[in-house]
Amino acid sequence: MGSGSPALPFDSLTAEAAALIDRCRTAGVTLATGESCTGGLIAAILTEVPGSSDVVERGFVTYSNQAKSDLLRVPKAVIDVHGAVSEPVARAMAEGVLAASPATIAIAVTGIAGPGGGTADKPVGLVHLAAARRGGRLVHDKQLFGDRARREIRLLSVHRAFALIDTLL
Repeated sequence: MGSGSPALPFDSLTAEAAALIDRCRTAGVTLATGESCTGGLIAAILTEVPGSSDVVERGFVTYSNQAKSDLLRVPKAVIDVHGAVSEPVARAMAEGVLAASPATIAIAVTGIAGPGGGTADKPVGLVHLAAARRGGRLVHDKQLFGDRARREIRLLSVHRAFALIDTLL
């Protein structure tokens, strides 16, 4: 494992999720997810919260490039030019989640959780997140979590996803 602070424990993320769901419920907001490197973990932690069905609308696990194109309509050309782990793909995923659901806010994540798959330009720990609000803003967040264990990168990605959703509330 690399340097830096350890990932948040699952229970801490569940508490974050409960608070986020309360804020979404109060604001009348629903959520949908488009997940690659987290493999559904964002949706899983959100749905750990009792009553989350008031807020969580649906989730897409789009681990492969084909799934990103088929389910979220990410243009193949965008993936070919920028790579699956990129800001343009994360943004297209978030827009695709909104197009494929009635949710108010979409969160999307794509990254390299490792331990393999990294390059000099796109190292293990690189994660791009995007959140889009229907009829509103689309925001992007790039994280370089560094040389950490796969589980840490995935849990830290969930934490950042919750923070990004919060910016659109």
